[in-house]
Amino acid sequence: MYSNMLVNCSNCHTPLQLPPGAESIRCALCQAVTLIADPRSLHSLPSSHALPPPSPHGHAPPPPSPYNHAPPGPPPSVHGRKKAVICGISYKYSRHELKGCINDAKCMRYLLINKFKFPDESIVMLTEEETNPANIPNKYNIRMALHWLVQGCQPGDSLVLHYSGHGSRQRAYHGDEVDGYDETLCPLDFETQGMIVDDEINATIVRPLPHGVKLHAIIDSCHSGTVLDLPFLCRMDRGGKYVWEDHRPRSGIWKGTSGGEVISISGCDDDQTSADTSALSKITSTGAMTFCFIQAIERGQAATYGSILNSMRNTIRSTGSGGGGGGGSAAASLLGGSGGAVTSLVSMLLTGGSVGGGGLRQEPQLTSCEPFDVYAKPFAL
Repeated sequence: MYSNMLVNCSNCHTPLQLPPGAESIRCALCQAVTLIADPRSLHSLPSSHALPPPSPHGHAPPPPSPYNHAPPGPPPSVHGRKKAVICGISYKYSRHELKGCINDAKCMRYLLINKFKFPDESIVMLTEEETNPANIPNKYNIRMALHWLVQGCQPGDSLVLHYSGHGSRQRAYHGDEVDGYDETLCPLDFETQGMIVDDEINATIVRPLPHGVKLHAIIDSCHSGTVLDLPFLCRMDRGGKYVWEDHRPRSGIWKGTSGGEVISISGCDDDQTSADTSALSKITSTGAMTFCFIQAIERGQAATYGSILNSMRNTIRSTGSGGGGGGGSAAASLLGGSGGAVTSLVSMLLTGGSVGGGGLRQEPQLTSCEPFDVYAKPFAL
């Protein structure tokens, strides 16, 4: 009976989507907890907590998402024009531990703030280092952050999702996957709570996206090529020539947006793994894909989507084969151009051991809700 219900945050009045059966919800923006009244008394809630009225234009509301994640109507925007969710998971003290993912998250946050002018207050960070329980990257908090990212978005908004952590795949029995597998993200508590499947990610942040809104997903994990389940994949060879593969499900189910634009850059193809390595930065461990993505932007090789994808792939191919990855310059100069800034960056990033280097086999991938000319379309977040 809570399906598709929106409530306003009791503190900042941000529209929040209520998970089924929840008695309270925490706002990802201001962290305030809003208590939910007994459903039998919902009629007595103030009007600010009620569902939005039907559209005056007579349009039928969109069908509800199977995961109850798509709002029944676009609530008013209160966040400005740029929002981001950054998630880095180290799985510390477990047999799945990764060394570079929190480094990735910190560097991506800095990049968005200083290069692309994202307001600090419009970025939600999910890492194990966060002191607020609502920012620990467990399954519930990641789901809530994904809701927050797209809720209230308006034409002109630019949204970013960055994820650095484990990814996996599982057999798909619905017949909608070209390769027969669903791709997944692994929250901190995936062993007890389960993984987040690509169908759910698509239903949450892709299908509801309205006209005029742009979303970029930067996914640094294994088996991540089509983890947003977008309809088209850019299949590019080593010479830079490409064709768009049609990954639309044979069932006809719609995996695109509601008019918005979604582009995903991921660490590898669906059948590949992504490296957590010190071979690129020479300073500390990073995700290979995140490092190469930031380095391409820093070196001026990100004018178009084609140029950034080629730059990332070339850097990864050359790692371990004598070509190097540019040493630690990308990570070091990212947080400043002076010696003091570099020193502070090194101090911030050094976290101990790293996964060894050798040649990397992964190939970053580009998927989109619509085909486009990757060498003509300018890249911008």
